[in-house]
Amino acid sequence: MDPYKVLGVSRSASEAEIKNAYRQKAKALHPDLHPDDKAKAEEFKRVSQAWDILGDKDKKAQFDRGEIDGDGNPTGFGGGFPGGGGPGGASYRWESRSGNPFGGAQGDPFEDILSGMFGGGRSRRGGPVKGRDVRYRVTIDFADAVTGARRRMTMADGTALDVNIPAGIETGQTLRLKSQGEPSPNGGAPGDALLEVEVKPSTVWERDGKDLRMKVPVDLKTAILGGSVEVKTPSGPVTLKVPAGSNTGSQLRLRGKGVQTSTPGNLYARLEIVLDDPKDDGLKAWAESH
Repeated sequence: MDPYKVLGVSRSASEAEIKNAYRQKAKALHPDLHPDDKAKAEEFKRVSQAWDILGDKDKKAQFDRGEIDGDGNPTGFGGGFPGGGGPGGASYRWESRSGNPFGGAQGDPFEDILSGMFGGGRSRRGGPVKGRDVRYRVTIDFADAVTGARRRMTMADGTALDVNIPAGIETGQTLRLKSQGEPSPNGGAPGDALLEVEVKPSTVWERDGKDLRMKVPVDLKTAILGGSVEVKTPSGPVTLKVPAGSNTGSQLRLRGKGVQTSTPGNLYARLEIVLDDPKDDGLKAWAESH
């Protein structure tokens, strides 16, 4: 095995270039991302083996001189690779000074990879590990999901936390509360609390992306002559002007009264004409005369 080819770098590559190539390949092939892919698992081992050689200055120099092969085993001939040469005295079996098959003089960037992928929850060298994350399911009001809010929630251990609910959150999304999970078993950072959100449906509004839709009852007189009606929005009541001659199905827009994201959505009110008293004698007489 040629570790340079495995990592895809030239023999003149710098330490930084070799380290960067290893980081990219190890992150892409990591078994936690491909739990059932044996081919990627084997390739991951090859990449790790290549870094085992090229990530250590002494080991890299021995390989370049031909004293060891790509698996770290002695060849028995110094200078035999790549340019050839006379016999050498290499008759030893090399072992990692750190006892870590991924170790090397440059340090182990694999630890950084795990930290970036899994929130610092692991350490290949026995250092402090992050505590476990704890998952909760929480139900929030429709209006809070639209406008955003700060609400106090009680965790499983009885701890009360003030949680910021961002405007626009939807059912199935997760809020992460840093350091509110289980403590570390050996002095590391605590885990996080993950709140899986369920938004209560509303009997007044329906959500359509960033917009809201609702039905607004209007009496016959207001629909014919025009007027104003009070409309309930998630952020409070507002007055809606109904133009004269409106009919059921007419749609009026309340700009900026939808989901309160950085660019707020709108609220669309669909008018529905209702009769105050369908049995009103005057209304009946009017209808009969027409």
